[in-house]
Amino acid sequence: MATCSSDQSVKVWDKSENGEWNCTASWKTHCGSVWRVTWAHPEFGQVLASCSFDRTAAVWEEIVGESNDKQRGQSHWIKRTTLVDSRTSVTDVKFAPKHMGLMLTTCSADGVVRIYEAPDVMNLSQWSLQHEISCKLSCSCISWNPSSSRAHPPMFAVGSDDNNVSYGGKVQIYEYNENTRKYAKAETLMTVTDAVHDIAFAPNLGRSFHVLAIATKDVRIFKLVPLRKESTSSGSTKFEVQIVAQFDNHNSQVWRVSWNITSTLLASSGDDGCVRLWKANYMDNWKCTGILKGDGSPLSGSSGQPTAMSTVMGSSLQSQSAINGMSAGRYFFPALDSPRIGSRCGQLLPPPSLIENCDVEPQVQPQGQLQVYRVAFTRQKSHQTQSPLSNVGHELYLS
Repeated sequence: MATCSSDQSVKVWDKSENGEWNCTASWKTHCGSVWRVTWAHPEFGQVLASCSFDRTAAVWEEIVGESNDKQRGQSHWIKRTTLVDSRTSVTDVKFAPKHMGLMLTTCSADGVVRIYEAPDVMNLSQWSLQHEISCKLSCSCISWNPSSSRAHPPMFAVGSDDNNVSYGGKVQIYEYNENTRKYAKAETLMTVTDAVHDIAFAPNLGRSFHVLAIATKDVRIFKLVPLRKESTSSGSTKFEVQIVAQFDNHNSQVWRVSWNITSTLLASSGDDGCVRLWKANYMDNWKCTGILKGDGSPLSGSSGQPTAMSTVMGSSLQSQSAINGMSAGRYFFPALDSPRIGSRCGQLLPPPSLIENCDVEPQVQPQGQLQVYRVAFTRQKSHQTQSPLSNVGHELYLS
């Protein structure tokens, strides 16, 4: 894990076998507050990028010392390059999806998005500025669409923290055009008029549309459905923009949004000091499935009972065992084995708000009608590797 802060430093933390996080590297990176730090894909090595109020972005690479016995096994982070093209504070930095190669994107308060590429992934000191895109508004955050489908050209979204609410369109979508070899604006979300602090495309696991989460004064989730291009059209893709969810549960400014790897769970954090988890049911209705306080403990609801966060995080198995043999509405959930602590199986449970107590066994359905069950498919984990997709649940609904 990497963290950055206003003390102009970046810290790298490693989790030990006993579950404790230890700071294994700490160094001063910039001459101003460091706004963001991000990892490159592991196939490019241990590479970090940071951006700062000092108008620069930097790329760092970890080198394991082997020069002598004293340094052997210790890690050292080396600055490979400094990107100095911005004239104002660099507010966000993101690596492009790995299928595009080693590319780095920055956005600045001057309203410019810059895309850099490393021609030689073995030489991270050389970066060339490929694209410079003016967004007209001060930029605060950027997110790449992670889809690797050939049907989806490279695309990113950029948000603005301009406080002028009379000016709409604080989120802009840009798409790469193969004919012009440039990025062009494909869509503007005119309904977003408040300052945008963070933006995140959901991982695309074969969907034909895109899902975008936005952190502003509340949490918003948009669906971008590509419209079919005309055969003679060479312009950018047009989208049908749908807002599928909007939550003001934080009752304050929302600062960060982040998806899990299967895009089934969205986390948000705000000035209320809590992390909230959002999940959609099979009807695509989004609900809050858990709340965490700043110290990581679950937030108790009005009834004094912990929220579903304890189930999602695997910190409590009580909620899991409580639903065994119960019905949720008209659906019956058969008894489930308790998930291992920390496993992703806990995320697959329905929120307690959908679960009703049932003191009797479900009645046998007449012949010809099917009882609805929940089916989970799992893949065995290897002892050597722990894939994030080792436990993926699917829901099967029969009518």
